[in-house]
Amino acid sequence: MSERQRRDHGAVQDVRSIIVEALDAAELAYTEHQPGVFEITLPGERKLQTTCRLDIGKHALGIHAFVARNPDENHQVVYRWLLERNLKMFGVAFAVDSAGDIYLDGRLPLGAVTADEIDRVLGAVLTYADESFNTILELGFASSIRKEWQWRESRGESTRNLEAFKHLKP
Repeated sequence: MSERQRRDHGAVQDVRSIIVEALDAAELAYTEHQPGVFEITLPGERKLQTTCRLDIGKHALGIHAFVARNPDENHQVVYRWLLERNLKMFGVAFAVDSAGDIYLDGRLPLGAVTADEIDRVLGAVLTYADESFNTILELGFASSIRKEWQWRESRGESTRNLEAFKHLKP
């Protein structure tokens, strides 16, 4: 192993230790699927949980979090809203994969990874996913929400978890 490879390996190990300590201190549920790849469950209110992956690369820490599946309708409106929201965000930005699913994605240089930065970026992921979730659902799934109201009411089912969308009730 060359001197540079040893330094890079040491930097990755240091970042891994920082992440483990930060996650343990925050008492967050996580799994390390392989060395340097963490899956963290962030508890929310509107979006009950957001799964976030931290991925230690050679030069940067990748941050990836699933927010919502490909909208059923109004793609242009949804994606425009996401892009406008990106202008006001820290550490991560909304992105869309090839299937149209919506993610939060970001990168931090390995040298910038501290326990405070891990806390800050996970806080940003949780905040942006949670604050945006109902708007994304309303813009991209309004027809499905209306159908769900009708279906539940016709069968006497609870509509409690649809309360945030009362204004869409048929």
